[in-house]
Amino acid sequence: QVALRESGGTSVRTGGSLRLSCVASKYAHTQYCMGWFRQAPGKEREGVAAIYSDGKITTYDWSAKRRFTISYDRDENTLYLQMNNVNPEDTAVYYCAARYFQCPIVANQEAFTYWGQGTQVTVSP
Repeated sequence: QVALRESGGTSVRTGGSLRLSCVASKYAHTQYCMGWFRQAPGKEREGVAAIYSDGKITTYDWSAKRRFTISYDRDENTLYLQMNNVNPEDTAVYYCAARYFQCPIVANQEAFTYWGQGTQVTVSP
C-alpha cells in the first residue's frame, strides 16, 4: 500500500505561480510511476503529466506543458508540480496518483492504483 499526501494548493491570482507537492510512503520496489491529475468544477478529472521512477516524463495535457513542470525528488519521495502563469481555467482540485511499473501513455485513471486526497487550487482574475 502506498499512501500519498498532497499539499501546496492555495488561492492565487492570474499570472502567479505555485508549487504542489505530494509525499509518498515507501514503495515496495524501484519501478513506479507518479502523476498529477486535476478536476475542475463540473468537469471530469483529467491527467496533467506523469513521471517514471527513472525520470522519464509522460505529458497528458499538452496545453499545460508550457506552464507546468513535473518533477520528482527520489531522496524525499516527493512529487512536485510547478505551476507558472496560472489562469482561472487552472482552478481545480489537483490529485497525486501512483502505480507500479510504467506510466500509461494516455491519462488512464483506472491504471493508477493509489490516490491522494487532493489539494484545491483557485485562480482568481
